[in-house]
Amino acid sequence: MPTREPARPHGRPAGRAHGRHGPARRPARRGLGDVLAGLGALVLLVALVGGVPYALLKYVGPPIDPEQFDVRTLLSQAGPSTITAVLVLLVWLAWFQLFVCVLVEVYAGVRRVGMPARVPMSGGTQALANKLVGAVLLLFTTGAMVAPIVKLAPAPAPPPMTAVAYSAPIVEKATLDTQQTKKVYVVQPPHGRHHESLWEIAEKCLGDGRRYHEIYRLNQAKEQPDGSRLRMADLIRPGWVLDMPDDARHTHTVPVGQPREQTLRDHPGRAEVPRSVEQRADRAEEKAEQKKDVERRAENRGGAKHRLPEQDRRLPEQERREQPVVREAQSGALMDYLAPASLAAAGLLFVLSRRRREQLWNRLPGRRTARPRGDAAEAEVALRLGADAPGARILDIGLRLLGAELAARHRTPPTVYAAHLSARTLDLWVHPPDPDPPAPWTAQDGGQVWRLPAHEGRLLEDQPGGAPYPGLVSIGANAGGRVLVDLEAAQGLINVRGPQTTAALAAIAVELATNRWSDRMRVTLVGFGEELTAIAPDRIRAVGGLAEVLPELEAAAAPREQVLTGRVTGSPREAHYLLSAVAPTHEEARRLALLARRDTAGYVVAGDIPHATWTLEITEDGKARIAELGFEVEAQLLPRRHYRALVELFRTAGRMEGEPIPEPEPLVGLHAPAVEIRLLGPVEVRGLRPLEEGRLALAAEMLVYLATHPGGVHPVVLGGVLWPRGVQDLVRDATIARVAEWLGPDHLLTDEAGRLRLGPEVRTDWMLFRELVRRARGDAMARSVLLEKALGLVRGPLLAGRPPGRYAWLAAEDLEYDVAAGVADAAHQLCELRLAQNRPDAAVAAVRQALLLAADDEGLWRDLLRATHATQDGVRLRAVVEGLTRRAASHPYGGALAPETEALIEELLPTWRIHVVRESSA
Repeated sequence: MPTREPARPHGRPAGRAHGRHGPARRPARRGLGDVLAGLGALVLLVALVGGVPYALLKYVGPPIDPEQFDVRTLLSQAGPSTITAVLVLLVWLAWFQLFVCVLVEVYAGVRRVGMPARVPMSGGTQALANKLVGAVLLLFTTGAMVAPIVKLAPAPAPPPMTAVAYSAPIVEKATLDTQQTKKVYVVQPPHGRHHESLWEIAEKCLGDGRRYHEIYRLNQAKEQPDGSRLRMADLIRPGWVLDMPDDARHTHTVPVGQPREQTLRDHPGRAEVPRSVEQRADRAEEKAEQKKDVERRAENRGGAKHRLPEQDRRLPEQERREQPVVREAQSGALMDYLAPASLAAAGLLFVLSRRRREQLWNRLPGRRTARPRGDAAEAEVALRLGADAPGARILDIGLRLLGAELAARHRTPPTVYAAHLSARTLDLWVHPPDPDPPAPWTAQDGGQVWRLPAHEGRLLEDQPGGAPYPGLVSIGANAGGRVLVDLEAAQGLINVRGPQTTAALAAIAVELATNRWSDRMRVTLVGFGEELTAIAPDRIRAVGGLAEVLPELEAAAAPREQVLTGRVTGSPREAHYLLSAVAPTHEEARRLALLARRDTAGYVVAGDIPHATWTLEITEDGKARIAELGFEVEAQLLPRRHYRALVELFRTAGRMEGEPIPEPEPLVGLHAPAVEIRLLGPVEVRGLRPLEEGRLALAAEMLVYLATHPGGVHPVVLGGVLWPRGVQDLVRDATIARVAEWLGPDHLLTDEAGRLRLGPEVRTDWMLFRELVRRARGDAMARSVLLEKALGLVRGPLLAGRPPGRYAWLAAEDLEYDVAAGVADAAHQLCELRLAQNRPDAAVAAVRQALLLAADDEGLWRDLLRATHATQDGVRLRAVVEGLTRRAASHPYGGALAPETEALIEELLPTWRIHVVRESSA
């Protein structure tokens, strides 16, 4: 059957290129090699097309001899002559097939249609005709010839293959003046959330989005006006000037040799395109996006009526400008994909927290760590809402325990081809069935399923053993939980296809690169995702084609049993997974298939792959299906805008220079407020009557948000903050009314625009902290006392004990960043003052108070070391060093000390490493 081009992905993704090579551009003048090749091809073509039938007619006869194929003769005396007649007929049929292919290729080359028609059942034959005709046509031309890549139909006997069709010859400039020009397209800047893609340009200019790879081949690796080059098919930029096939419409016509910079200056705008075409495309896409957004919001709300757009029109203009992140969250733009990816979200937050710990190593006094904004902040809000850290921990520890127990029994871990993680259990589907799993795992369904109850998994301690199944990755979720498959268990190629292929591959890549149930890993992305290397540069790399990595993969292949045994016995081999958005050529597919059968790795490849073991199909309605396993789930996807937001989030976490801390608004007085909201530790609301336990958490969060937004908040925005997945208006309004009644009429006010704000007699301990620090800067005499009072307000981590899933909005606010930096800076100032006063014990007390809240600030630990050293108590200093090294070794986000901290310890306690070794040995 003919190979199928990938369908158009939803949401205007970029096109993907097929094959490995760039556009084959012939030299402008024929060389001797070209002439000889053309003559040889001409002779061979004449011999095949004319010589074969001539020889058959002269020496054998016509294709069908009535005497040889007489029914009575065949039934009575079939002999060598009959067999000869059948063979002659087959030769005639093969010649006729070649003849048709030659006609098709000649027509395509002469008429310059770009893509030759596909001759059914003629993959190899058409490839031969393609090369011969291309060489002959080149013999009679002097212009450059561009070779678009076409996927041809496979022949029935040999395996299907992808052929390269050189089919667009350009005639000599001397004969046709029109060939002194070429067609180009100028990539336009984004319009709102819409970015142009190769697929869309091909659809608009060539009439078929599947021809995007012709544009890719014509422009691959060519320098653009901004100095960059097209290296991956899904990455094009505004202002690029793309060469187009000669049959393209809605393009600019320019001289062949004109520099791209001049083309951009002469033609900055889009070419003339009928408005009806663009309007139809825009309306269709807008309707599709709106339909999907409404459906997702309805599902998230459990059927709640969607009224946010009407209310949003009533939102004051200033509120729209001031609350962009909240309004986007209400629309579900990033929430729909990132929050449901619970395991990937947990892994991303884990890696993000590790990066932020490194930022704190480099934080300077008076500056806070850089915080995300826009889509990046919204992405973190979604991650915090959806992250399933307990589930990820059960998966990690449960699998490591399983591997360790099997290794202790000298058993090879079984093949786990899938897993299901729910709130109650972790189930592994194993092959072959085994009724004897190690405790606390139990066997179900005759040993086909190994089960770990969630309550047992939560009691497990961290395991030192290796990770036996690093290739387990989510493909989506069903009503019961998340479904994962092990990419290694396919023991062959996994073919991914459908309209959102790249989004599915990006989601797989992100979860693989950040999961906690793996050790050493490398993920190679082919033809997409170059930006994703910012998330995990030690694990992800991106290349342009399969040819760049195939030799390396073939050299490093290792058998499955050997790899699994090494993982659980302490000698693990680096896990490797290849995700390709570029369809392989026939030869690449063959090599990949052979490699996948003998290597313990995962190979997920787009396009039509005849050798695939599993096929992961992503449907139009967002389902993921693997027919071989019987799975159909809601697909886990990461569309282009979403992974760009993640990339920006991680790039922000890599900024070490920090940001200045804004000056606070002065308080009128320091008298005790009527209502105090305490943030610097466990959440408390003082000055009000007790509220029912079930309602206190939500009411307290509402007060915290209002208290940290003194300018006021519209109820619609407040509803989006407290219920980011959506809520009915009656529920939101009833909650606000209940909190207003709890506070009293003087403490919850409404302005003319409908915004809610707290009255002047409601204050937070953070507001008082900042006022005390502000006054300390202007009063040298009382500075120590004021700083001591400020630090006395700290009771623990910011909003400690907040319920899971609450306060996700903090990711888009300054509060977390300002509080951590402000408390650490105040403690540093007080420590310096106390040391200058020769009061080292008071300096130690000040730093320890701040560490209750800002425990990851390495500057505070260095202050503690200096202050403790000043006490001249060696035993006490050694205890601090040992405690600090133990904390670093067991830190959930990384087991190292900051280099500056290590250097200070070496200076203050040169023998510290000996004591640490003794402590660890004991």
